[in-house]
Amino acid sequence: MNDPQLTQLFPTNDQIPAEFRIEPIHQRAYLLNGEMKQWDGPVSEVYSPVCVPDEQGELQRQLVGSYPVTGPQQALEALDAAYAAYNNGRGEWPQMAVADRIACMETFVGKMLEQKKLVVNLIMWEIGKNLADATKEFDRTVTYIYDTIDTLKTMDRNSSRFRIEEGIIGQIRRSPLGVVLAMGPFNYPLNETYTTLIPAILMGNTILFKTPKHGSLLHYPLLEAFRTSFPKGVVNSLYGRGADVIPPVMQSGKVNVLTLIGSSRVADQLQRQHPKLNRLRSIMSLDAKNAAIILPDADLDVAVKECLLGTLSFNGQRCTAIKIIWVHRSVADQFLSKFNPEVSKLKPGMPWDAGVQITPLPEPGKPDYLTECIRDAEASGATVVNEGGGQVSASLFKPAVVYPVQEGMKLYREEQFGPVIPIVPFDDVEEFIDYLITDDHGMQASIFGTDSNAIAQLIDPLVNLVSRVNINAQCQRGPDTFPFTGRKDSAEGTLSVEDALRSFSIRSAVATKDTAANKEVLNDIVGDHKSTFLSTNFIF
Repeated sequence: MNDPQLTQLFPTNDQIPAEFRIEPIHQRAYLLNGEMKQWDGPVSEVYSPVCVPDEQGELQRQLVGSYPVTGPQQALEALDAAYAAYNNGRGEWPQMAVADRIACMETFVGKMLEQKKLVVNLIMWEIGKNLADATKEFDRTVTYIYDTIDTLKTMDRNSSRFRIEEGIIGQIRRSPLGVVLAMGPFNYPLNETYTTLIPAILMGNTILFKTPKHGSLLHYPLLEAFRTSFPKGVVNSLYGRGADVIPPVMQSGKVNVLTLIGSSRVADQLQRQHPKLNRLRSIMSLDAKNAAIILPDADLDVAVKECLLGTLSFNGQRCTAIKIIWVHRSVADQFLSKFNPEVSKLKPGMPWDAGVQITPLPEPGKPDYLTECIRDAEASGATVVNEGGGQVSASLFKPAVVYPVQEGMKLYREEQFGPVIPIVPFDDVEEFIDYLITDDHGMQASIFGTDSNAIAQLIDPLVNLVSRVNINAQCQRGPDTFPFTGRKDSAEGTLSVEDALRSFSIRSAVATKDTAANKEVLNDIVGDHKSTFLSTNFIF
């Protein structure tokens, strides 16, 4: 049953502000081997989580546009283009000097900025992210690219000298890995995708770029920037159903690096399809069930503020979201009395509405799934304890605080990835530690407390169970210079600005014995700039 108050928040066509209206974009081309390849085959229509009432008053998702649904043949063409462009490390791009690769990337950023308004608008319409967060995602991505460029310059400067040890002269630099299959998520379709795509390109790899199911169209305005900024075959876009286009690519054995932001189940399937696993490097951010623990001495005002942000930023649709909160039984009622009203105060509405915090959910089946999770918890004795929690209308879902949650309920173990907040009362911190030990995930955790002894006793076991422990703060990715990874099923490889550059490359050395003749050879090569790799050029 739709909630009437939520239903009223959906606009009629004439109520949508003019600056945010969008004409459907029907993409009929994709980037292949330096050309925008025309497509006249099947397409997938993109419907927004933003609904508009039809003539009968029924809410209908709005058409945003459509994009190509290519098949195995087109996937293998894209793979061949990337493979040829890499050419076993002899292609133009992997052979190019670092300074020249950076210049190409700077050209790309300039062209990317020209598309900012359209991309931000598409983020809002395709995945329902509010205007402030959609703008922040674009701006943060641009900042990330510039930070990556600066870090690469520093790395290259540090490796621009020769080392002499034990009678051996050598120079150690980083070289590319080969063909990269990059697959991004829907929740941060631009930023999270580019945090792998950009460093992979900069390090000299060639790319197969599979767009996400939700948030695919927003990449279309940027394909021309890729086409005109990099040599042909360096970046190739891949469209279609993952189950159709990814298996032949992986089974070819020509993919050297798999980078995926998605589920561990999909990651396992993809890796197993590669014929030579020892040749495949995987860099992945996967499932997470980040937990927060509120100790008896915690500053509850701080805990409420941080848990509110941690659980419900972008409707809780973040891998770094707090997805379960453990509260000491002695302060549980007090915490809920402060937390529940703040949750219910969050403003629902359309992405462009001023101050809106709860927006339509992009996955059509998500409201039903979240409702099912709540009903499952209620059947085992839990209740929705905040006013209006769990009310739904089409794609709008009011956040629900569910208490008390316990083992056996879906919300205790499953990653709900949406605006439902399970609260677990506890008596002994060992219960919380045992939960993390038995959990399949290991990304992050948050500790809320004021007793340094109690916090310290939790830090030491937790750092061996999760990859980041946050003290009196929400779980989060940033700053981008911090390592971003996870244990168990939550991640493989490490991402940050510097870590990502290292992840998409390998240390390579050129070495010789310290003799007069060998020194003369090295001086001749370096002095006359005969090698791109063996060089003392200094990037400013």
